[in-house]
Amino acid sequence: MKTFFMWVTAIALLLAFASADNTPKIERISGSAGDVLEDDPVGKLKVYVYELPSKYNKKLLLKDPRCLTHMFAAEIFMHRFLLSSPVRTLNPEEADWFYTPIYPTCDLTPTGLPLPFKSPRMMRSAIQLISSNWPYWNRTEGADHFFVVPHDFGACFHYQEEKAIERGILPLLQRATLVQTFGQRNHVCLNEGSITIPPYAPPQKMQAHQIPPDTPRSIFVYFRGLFYDVNNDPEGGYYARGARAAVWENFKNNPLFDISTDHPTTYYEDMQRAIFCLCPLGWAPWSPRLVEAVVFGCIPVIIADDIVLPFADAIPWEEIGVFVAEEDVPKLDTILTSIPPEVILRKQRLLANPSMKRAMLFPQPAQPGDAFHQILNGLARKLPHDKSTYLKPGGKFLNWTSGPVGDLKPW
Repeated sequence: MKTFFMWVTAIALLLAFASADNTPKIERISGSAGDVLEDDPVGKLKVYVYELPSKYNKKLLLKDPRCLTHMFAAEIFMHRFLLSSPVRTLNPEEADWFYTPIYPTCDLTPTGLPLPFKSPRMMRSAIQLISSNWPYWNRTEGADHFFVVPHDFGACFHYQEEKAIERGILPLLQRATLVQTFGQRNHVCLNEGSITIPPYAPPQKMQAHQIPPDTPRSIFVYFRGLFYDVNNDPEGGYYARGARAAVWENFKNNPLFDISTDHPTTYYEDMQRAIFCLCPLGWAPWSPRLVEAVVFGCIPVIIADDIVLPFADAIPWEEIGVFVAEEDVPKLDTILTSIPPEVILRKQRLLANPSMKRAMLFPQPAQPGDAFHQILNGLARKLPHDKSTYLKPGGKFLNWTSGPVGDLKPW
């Protein structure tokens, strides 16, 4: 009987959205979040871009152009953006921040998965280079430097959480500001003061799949992706902490849930026809589905306990999304069918705001308010640097010989 009433509720919602005027109304984010989202960082900071040998960046990309399209590509596009950005300064003496253009995730397997195992040695090598050729690293030990580290667990450089925790953040980066996709509260792979960003999703590709905005949202819940990772987690239960498996086991036969491992050519179009899009954790808490859901106006259902979301001071995630605890996945149908229509409509109005969508993307060329500018806003808000940023003469915090023995080998 309970299931019957949930189906009736969901069908009533679908019918209501299908029969109404479906052209999305737009609502501006109220209060400080909206002001932050629309802020302009130009004139508020200056960034010096180190000139590194091409083996740290461009040669890696020439070797494997696939790096331009994978979800870790923010490290490449941030470099390109800063080279022509008005915040760039060629005079390091006037810089507020120093940026080291290195592509630590551009080392891919034949199937396109990034291998993080050389990344620590590459990063150490780059830091040794800038500390030997410029005086700026040594005066702060990196406290006024930022690095883009978009791997699964950021500068812990491993795709499995247990091993990432065991490794910890590369010791030489402990004082630097890390710009990373990984975000989880009270986690060793997230330093206080890090800037959490969205993963890269190809803006032009998504734009090419836009459908008319008045298309009815006739799918209640949508998800495409893995539920089990039999290659890396053959016994099950470790991948996604079992949350994805719980989605499949509980709702594979539920007509309200359009879920599958298939990835159809209409994937982007389907998201634009859905009311709710599941965004569960995988190996890491984040995935590109979060970006895709926001861009396509599908209410993200975030299943990742303690996740720290991109640009959380600018994007009101609690207002645009639905948070479901991993242990509550079996109740997903009850949770989603219990949300009042007026709450759903308000979330959709907020998602329809173009500034919300821009903040999640790394477009080429850059646009005001996009993810590049949100990163700069985050850096600008950390200024002026505290006095503790600068070391006293002879002062030292970092231990250059700490960390796993393998990380100390030359790169």
